[in-house]
This record gives sequence, structure tokens and C-alpha cells, in this order.
Amino acid sequence: MKIARAKEILKSQFGYDSFRMNQEQAIETILEKKDCIVLMPTGGGKSLCYQIPALMLDGLTVVISPLIALMKDQVDALRNNGVEAAFLNSTQTAKEQVKVFQSIRSGKLKLLYVAPERLLQSGDQFIDFLKSVKVSLFAIDEAHCISSWGHDFRPEYMQLAKLKFNFPGVPLIALTATADRLVRKDIIERLNIRDAAQFVSSFNRPNIFYAVEPKRNSFARLLDYLESRREESGIVYCLSRSSADSLAADLRDEGFSALAYHAGLDKEMRDGHQELFLKDEAKIIVATIAFGMGIDKSNVRFVVHMDLPKNIESYYQETGRAGRDGLQSEALLFFSWGDVNKLKGFAEVEGNRAQTEIMLKKLNTMGAFGDLKTCRRKFLLNYFSEDLTEDCGHCDNCNTEFERFDGTIIAQKALSAVYRTGQRFGLSYLIDFLRGSQAKTIRDEHKNLKTYGVGADISKNNWFDYLKDLIAQGYLAQTEGQYPTIVLTEKSEAVLKGNVQVELFKVTIKEDKENKKASLVSEVSHPYIRDLFDDLKQVRTAFARSENVPPYVVFSDATLVEFATYLPQNDSEMRKISGVGELKLQKYGADFLREIKRYCEINRLASRINLKTPKREPKKRKKRDADGNDTYSISLDMYKSGLSIEEIAESRGMAKSTIETHLIRFIQSGEVMLDDLVLERKIEPIRNAVLRLNAGFAVAPVKEFLGEDYSYAEIRAVMVTM
Repeated sequence: MKIARAKEILKSQFGYDSFRMNQEQAIETILEKKDCIVLMPTGGGKSLCYQIPALMLDGLTVVISPLIALMKDQVDALRNNGVEAAFLNSTQTAKEQVKVFQSIRSGKLKLLYVAPERLLQSGDQFIDFLKSVKVSLFAIDEAHCISSWGHDFRPEYMQLAKLKFNFPGVPLIALTATADRLVRKDIIERLNIRDAAQFVSSFNRPNIFYAVEPKRNSFARLLDYLESRREESGIVYCLSRSSADSLAADLRDEGFSALAYHAGLDKEMRDGHQELFLKDEAKIIVATIAFGMGIDKSNVRFVVHMDLPKNIESYYQETGRAGRDGLQSEALLFFSWGDVNKLKGFAEVEGNRAQTEIMLKKLNTMGAFGDLKTCRRKFLLNYFSEDLTEDCGHCDNCNTEFERFDGTIIAQKALSAVYRTGQRFGLSYLIDFLRGSQAKTIRDEHKNLKTYGVGADISKNNWFDYLKDLIAQGYLAQTEGQYPTIVLTEKSEAVLKGNVQVELFKVTIKEDKENKKASLVSEVSHPYIRDLFDDLKQVRTAFARSENVPPYVVFSDATLVEFATYLPQNDSEMRKISGVGELKLQKYGADFLREIKRYCEINRLASRINLKTPKREPKKRKKRDADGNDTYSISLDMYKSGLSIEEIAESRGMAKSTIETHLIRFIQSGEVMLDDLVLERKIEPIRNAVLRLNAGFAVAPVKEFLGEDYSYAEIRAVMVTM
């Protein structure tokens, strides 16, 4: 009977027909007043595991969350579904907080969101207040924060052990999207819930396409990537606040709607940028990896990492902010082993060698993911102790053909270099040694060795790839620790003696699957009408602005896609659409129905609701159509025909800066010469400024340094040659 009631609430309040993953089992456990731990991927519906019991139990559900920025969004969404909810945090005035306390005492409030610090404020004063009212459930979100072995440890979470001591009869649910076995064990022990049931759902996010690209020329590559995604929402992560600021500015210079978001901004600006992003008025947020954004935005279509996350947990959590509505989305990482070395200093935990080793191991695993030649989804799921029986077919490696070649001579050179230098040096030193570098770091005694310089014909990047390949195959090994060295293995001797042939990877991208872009496809098995979808977005925007909430709080993109697929014509048919509950039907149904019916009348279309099946199977992503993908070559051909950049821009209906970006792409291939785009007298001053400022690919500081006589395109063109 209880689960039947839970299913009624699921449909009437939240608009969903059935439970997903382990939601039903978790809810049943709570209703039996037992503790539990729920591991569910981002976007999997963890919050319903406590929100539905909160509506069924007599009393108040207290939700502890570290993400203050997220509380308002969750409360807005609940209120929009007819649920009495509120939050208490430092952003409120005293008057606003008093009002919340009054609604708790009256028994009207069902869910209260608080930060862990709030529970502990003024000793046990808040705990004592909760004892004076009827608390029916404690929900601890982001529960991995309690573990010092986790990726996001927060000391204030340690105090949450008090809850079971002070409220022994109140069930407790701990929820997280990222926790390996060690962290799960820590959660149980630290929260004193040793008898808790554990519900571990699949970590698989089938709607996310995972891709990794080399970090070289990452800004130009990013512009290419974003060009066809101008109308989509996305998050771009950077390592530092300054790089987030400069990248956001550079993207704005390129015509993208981008804003920075990090802890260094004053609160008013940070909140303003977040609100613009949530309301789809800014399309891209450029954020620091270290700062927990807590953005519960369902229609994020892509997440890009310009720099490497410190561990798989962070990467999984950050990429998980894409596609929370279940529609096809993408995760792109720009990878360099240099980032791994850079982050090793941050991995060190002062005075705790054991934890330092764990952090370094996590970092190296993240590096291994970036360098992977096999299915990326398999690797991620395996990290979380979940097996995928076959390759996913939905990541860059599954769409890449890896060829091998006879690399025995290369392997012998590499192993000989390791042997002759005493097995005491890292990758960078060995590569410089093999290439015959004249750097001061190369020891004089090594310059006299026969192996010195034998690999001068191979680039640094290729040597790096070959050495990592030899490590992966067990012909070499890399020691643990902050300063790992390369050593020989049992398999090395046979290679050095010429008794075994070594094959190394050579990568060839399949043309028909190159640069796959996610299309807006939901779990529906029929095509949706794009024009109608766009019209419905306008209706949604009007409601969102009048109610001052993010558009997805009205209806998610996934719901709009179903509207534009099945064309419901009345209330009964609207109820069959996922995400349409009774309250939303009453509030918004008439306006959305009017727009759908208007479109159907003009285009002589009828309802397709009969095509909607109760159980929806995820649709495999279609291959990207080749038409329109060659926009860069079109600009190049026009330029070669003698047209100026201004003439090409006017002819193609594009901005001059866009055409310049297209042509800059061909400098490295030699199809466009640098001095075609930049006056010769300007090239050296730009190079000197880039080196002096150590700017990398950050254009804005170089532009500011050089002044008005130099354009962003000129600076970027020079940068790609450095």
C-alpha cells in the first residue's frame, strides 16, 4: 500500500510514470524507518528517494547539503511541484529566517534544506530546536564529503555523527553520486549507520559521449568545438581563477555568451552570473575545477575540461552535470601528462603520507583515463566496481580505429636509454636524453653514452606516447610517488636481446565517425519537430521570467522534446508526457497545449500520442550527417580563390572573427601562411609578449599588454605557431 501511494505521488507531484534504478527500494526502506545509503549517478533522481518519503511521513525532513547555491534551485523546483519546502543559510536576512522557523513550528513545512555548519551553529542550539519539533527523516546529500579518503572531504561533515546519537529513532539516508568501496565504508562508520542498507545503482550515464583530445592548441580546438553549439548550454572547467576569467573574456571576444564563475568573484557577481546561466541568458559558464558549483541545471549539453581534474570522482561528478534531463550530451577533456605532473604538488597532504599516496594514485588513474586506448565508459565503470560486458560504442575510443606497427627498434632505443641511465629518471628526462637535448638538465656523463640522441628523429609528443604504450604493455614500469621514475621489467630483457617483436599504437580516426556531435534526442523512439520545440521554449521562457525561476523548473528540455514528438491535444494526452504532474498541468498545460495545437493546425498534423509506449528504451545516437561539417574548408577555398576575409564573411553571413578563426586552423598544416594573416612586423612583438606574460593560449592578457594596434585574431594566429 505504501509503495502504491509513493507511485501516486511520483506521478501527481513530479509527473513521472515509474521509478528508476533503486528509487523504489530506497523509499521502501525509509518508510520502514530504516537507514540506507544510496549511490546513484548525477541526474539519476537521488532527490526523489527522500522527497517522496518526506511527503508521506508525518513530520519534517531535514536535508543536509554543502551546496548553498543549489538549495534555492531545489526549493524553487519543489514549490513549483506543490511541495512545501524552504532553506536556511547565510544568504537570508534575519527576517527571512524567522519566517522559516515559524513555518517549521506550524508543521506546514515538509522539507528543510540546511548546510552542515547550520546544524552545528552555536553549539547544539539548532539540534535542540529540531528536538522540539517532529523530525521524520534526515537526508545527507553529497555524503562522500564525510570521508577523508574521498575527493571532496569537508571537516564539518564529521560532526554529522551526532545525528544518530541525538535522534536514534529517526531514519537517515546518505546520498552520493561518487564513492568507491573505501569511501562507502567510511560513510557507514562515520555516520554510525552500521546496519544501513546499501543501494548502488549503475554509474553508467549512457546519454553522455566521452571524448579526450590532446591539449595542444586547446583554445583553437575549443572554438571549433563551440562553433556549432552556440545555442546550447555548457560548462567549461579551468584549473585557476585567472584562467577562468581570461578564457571567459576570450570566448566573449569570439562572440560567445560566456561568463566566469569562481570563488574569487564577489558574491553579488557570482550569483548574478549563475542566475543568467540558469535562466539560459548566458550560454556558457567558465568555472574553476576546485570550486563546487552546485548547479542543478538540467539542460547542460556539454562539459569541457580545459585542465585535468585531480581524480576520477571529480571528473565523473563534473561531467555528470551534463545531460541531467536524459538527452544526448557530451564531455570533452583536453589532456596532457604535463597536467598530471603539475597537479602532483596539490595531491600532497601535509603530515599524512598514506593519504598523499592515495591522492597520487587517484591522480595517476585520472592520467591513465586521459591516455586510454580502450572504451572510456568501461574504464569509468570499472573504477566504481561496475563491469560493462562490451564496449559502449558511445565514446571517442569506440569510434576510433587503433592500428599497430612494428615498433621493436623504437622499443629497444627506449629500454636501452632506461638501462644506460641507471633506471633513476622520469619520462621527461628520458625523452630529452633520447632526443639529444642540449638542456642544462642533461647530465654531462650521459651525453657520452651511445644511446644519447638516438631518437632525435621522433617528436617529444610521439616519444611520450610510445613510452606510455611500453608501460601499458609491461615492457617498462613507472614507480609510485610524487617523482616517479621509469624502470625495466621482466619483459625488458627479451626486447633488448631482439627475441621479441614489439607492436606500438598508431592512431587513425574513422572519417564517418569523426567529431561526433550530440543531437537533441531523448529516450523517445521517434523524431521530434525542431520548430515546435523552439516555439515551446519561448512559451517556457515567458513563464520562467514571470515566476523568476530557471526555465527547466517549468519543464525540462526532455519534456519539451516529448511535446514536440507526440503532439498531445488535450489534458489526458498531456498527462502521458514524462515530467507533467497535476500541478504543472494546471499551471502551464493550457498555454503549451495552445501552442502545440496552433502548430498542428498550420501544418495539418494530428496527435501522435499512440506512438508513445509506456516503457521507453534509450535510443542509440545517430551518426552525424556530413553535410555542413566542412565549414572551415569552405572558408579556406574561398580565401585561396582570392577573396578577402571581409568578402568571405559578407558572402557567408558570418562575422569576420569567425572567418579568421577558420583560417587560423590551417596555419599548422601549411595551407595558410602566418604572414598571410599577420603583418611580419607584428609577429615577433606578439611572440615576445606571449613568452614574457607566460600566457599559454590566454589571448586577453596579451591583447591588453600590446594595445589597440594588435587584434585578437593576430595574437591567436601567432600562438598556434609557438
